[in-house]
Amino acid sequence: MKDIEHVFFDLDHTLWDFEKNSDLAFQKVFNRNNITIELEVFLKIYKPVNFKYWKLFSEEKVTKSELRYGRLKDTFDVLNYTVSDDLIDEIAINYLEFLPDFNHLFDGTFEILDYLKEKYELHVITNGFDEVQHKKLKSSNIHHYFNKIITSESVGAKKPNPKVFNYALDLAKADKDNSIMIGDNLDADVQGALSVGMQAIYCNFENNTSINGEFISVNSLIEIKQYL
Repeated sequence: MKDIEHVFFDLDHTLWDFEKNSDLAFQKVFNRNNITIELEVFLKIYKPVNFKYWKLFSEEKVTKSELRYGRLKDTFDVLNYTVSDDLIDEIAINYLEFLPDFNHLFDGTFEILDYLKEKYELHVITNGFDEVQHKKLKSSNIHHYFNKIITSESVGAKKPNPKVFNYALDLAKADKDNSIMIGDNLDADVQGALSVGMQAIYCNFENNTSINGEFISVNSLIEIKQYL
């Protein structure tokens, strides 16, 4: 790790606590739109549906608008909750509007960023929507740590597509040999980075014991200090 000069972070599920913030955003959305389903019941169905749609989105099999509509429509259908397309559109808009209002970060985020900022140039590579991701970074007060922020929308491709990583390296004036990617997704972050010759650190926050490969695995952000 002595040759590392550039550290690229994923955002959601790595630094920014997506699950907690998303739950809070949906509570606000439900209150605004008088949705009478219990939030816990809705989220139990929604989360795996959302995961499925994001996987399809990363594989470029659905569009941004299809993701935003489909994940809600499918969830309400499973719950047999009648809702108009206009209301689904309103919920989708409200959700993305409210999501950056909540700024819970994983334990150790500020500590590890303060530590790394003194030694490396820091950047973000995220598959999230451009405007929303920038708002998240600013509302959680970590925007200033990063020199370059690369979103899939700005590139026109999504991790693990090599185009994203090569674009990020070029934008940061970095080389694959002096760069490392840190993220929670084995396919999008870790394998995506390895495929272009970068090193990678896997944020194994769920303590998945079956994980192995040619990359470092950490169970907390602070553990990164042992390697960088």
